[in-house]
Amino acid sequence: MTQPTISANLLLLADKWQAGADQVTLAAQLADLGFKTIEIRREYFRDIAKEIPEVAKLAADKDLTLYYSIPAELFVNGQLNPELETFMDEAKAMGIQKAKFNIGDYANFKGNLAQTLQPLLSHGIEVNIENDQTQASGRLTPVQTFLEAVQAAKLNLGYVYDLGNWPFVREDPLAAAKALSQYVRYIHVKDDVTSGADPVTVPLDLGDLPWRKILDILPKTVPVALEYPTADADVIKLGQEKLVDYFKESKD
Repeated sequence: MTQPTISANLLLLADKWQAGADQVTLAAQLADLGFKTIEIRREYFRDIAKEIPEVAKLAADKDLTLYYSIPAELFVNGQLNPELETFMDEAKAMGIQKAKFNIGDYANFKGNLAQTLQPLLSHGIEVNIENDQTQASGRLTPVQTFLEAVQAAKLNLGYVYDLGNWPFVREDPLAAAKALSQYVRYIHVKDDVTSGADPVTVPLDLGDLPWRKILDILPKTVPVALEYPTADADVIKLGQEKLVDYFKESKD
C-alpha cells in the first residue's frame, strides 16, 4: 500500500532538549535523519519570539512540513480559551499545517459550538484535538462526546489519536480506536510499559501495547508520528523502519 507520511515529534529528542538544545537544533537533527514532517512542541520554546522565525527559516531551507503540538485546552471553565488566537498566530508565523490542542472543560460549555469555534478554524490551518492523559480530555467518553458535537455542527475540526495515552487514563486503546477511527486525521505512535503502578512511554516493541493491531483499525492514509523519548538516533531510525515495514505489509 502507499506509505503515509511518517513524522517526528520533538519528544524523540527530549533528553537533548533537557540538556539545553533548542527546537531549531533538534528539528534540524531530525531532518538529517530523513524526516520531512516534524512536530514542534510549544512547551519546548525557551525564547519563543526569537525561535519562531528560526523555525520558519529552517522549514523553508529544508522544505519541511511542520505540525504544532500545543498543550493548551480549547475550553477553560466552560468558555473558549482566550489564548487560542495567540497560539494560531504563532502557528501562522511558522507556516504550520496542523495544530493540536486538548479539549479541556467542554462539559460545562453552554454556548453555540459552531459560532464559538468558527474563528479558530478560519486561519487556514488544520485544527485537531488529542486524547491527553487527563480525566477531562483523555477518556473515551468526553473525547467521543466532543467529536460527535463537532460533527453535528459540521465543523472542520478533527482528531489526533494518541496510542500511548490511553493507559494513563486506564482505558483500552483498541476499543478507543474502534470508536474514534472515523474522526482520525493524525496518529501518535508509541509503546507503553503498563505492568507498573504507572505507565511508562517507551519506543516501539519495548512495551506491551499491540500497536500494530491498533493501527490495523485506524485510517491508513493519515500521517503517523513517532512520539516517545529517546536521544538515540539508531532507536529513532528503527522506529521509522518498523512503521515503514508495517505499512508495506498492510492491506489497503
